Amino acid sequence: MGSVKEYFSNLGSGIASLVKGMQVTGKEFITPKITEQYPDNRDNLPVADRFRAVLTLKYDDEGNHKCIACGTCERVCPNGTISLDTKMVETWDGKKKKKLDKYIYDLGSCTFCQLCVTNCPTDALEFINDFEQAVFTRGKLVKQLNYLPEKEEPKPTPEQIAKMQAEKEAKIAAAKAAAAAKKAAADGAPAAAAPKETAAPELDDKAKKALAAAAGDPEKEAKIRAALEKAARLKAEKAAAVPKSDN
Repeated sequence: MGSVKEYFSNLGSGIASLVKGMQVTGKEFITPKITEQYPDNRDNLPVADRFRAVLTLKYDDEGNHKCIACGTCERVCPNGTISLDTKMVETWDGKKKKKLDKYIYDLGSCTFCQLCVTNCPTDALEFINDFEQAVFTRGKLVKQLNYLPEKEEPKPTPEQIAKMQAEKEAKIAAAKAAAAAKKAAADGAPAAAAPKETAAPELDDKAKKALAAAAGDPEKEAKIRAALEKAARLKAEKAAAVPKSDN
C-alpha cells in the first residue's frame, strides 16, 4: 500500500509541475518579441532617442549652422576628438570676424561624454543615433562636420549703408570741430572769462548731419554740441580781440 500511495503522490507532483511549466510556456506565446531582425528591419529599427552614436553639426533648412568658431567644444573635449580650423574675414562694416573653416571630428577616439554638446554656447551640436559607422580603416572615422560650403558674409542693406555713412560723417564733423577749436585756442585767444550763457551756434549742413546721425545716443550728441559751441565761442572771442582799424 505504501508504494502505491507514494506512486500516486509522485504522479500528482509531476502533473502539477508540468502544468506550471506549460503556463510559463503559454505566456511566452503571447509575449511581444524583443528580438530585432537586423539588418532586415533597418528602415524601421527602433533606437532610443538618447542613444549617442555620432556627433553632428546642426543645419537648418537653408543650409546654415550656428557654429561661431569659439573653440569651446575643442577645449572641453577630454580626448582631443575635436579640431577646429578657423579663418578671419572682414564684415561689411570693416570689422574683423573669426569664422569656421573646417570642423574635424574623430569618431574613433570619441567617448560620447557629450561635454561638447552641453557646453556649446549656441546649441550648434548634437548626437544622433545613427550607429552604423563600421569601416575598414580608422582614417574613415575622421569626419568633417561642416560638409556644406561655408557661406560668405551677408552684404549690407541700403539702411545699413546709410547709417554707416551718417556715422562716418558725424565723426568727421566732430573731428573738424575739435580741430577748429584747438586751432582757435592756439592762435592766441585772450583768456577772458567766458560768458555763462552763450547763444546756440548756427549749424551748417555737416553739423546737422552729425547731430542727425547721433540721434538716439545722448552721450555722442552732447559731445558734438559741446565741440560746436566751443568752436563758436572761440571764434567769437577771436573776432572780439581783433582791434578795429581807425578810419
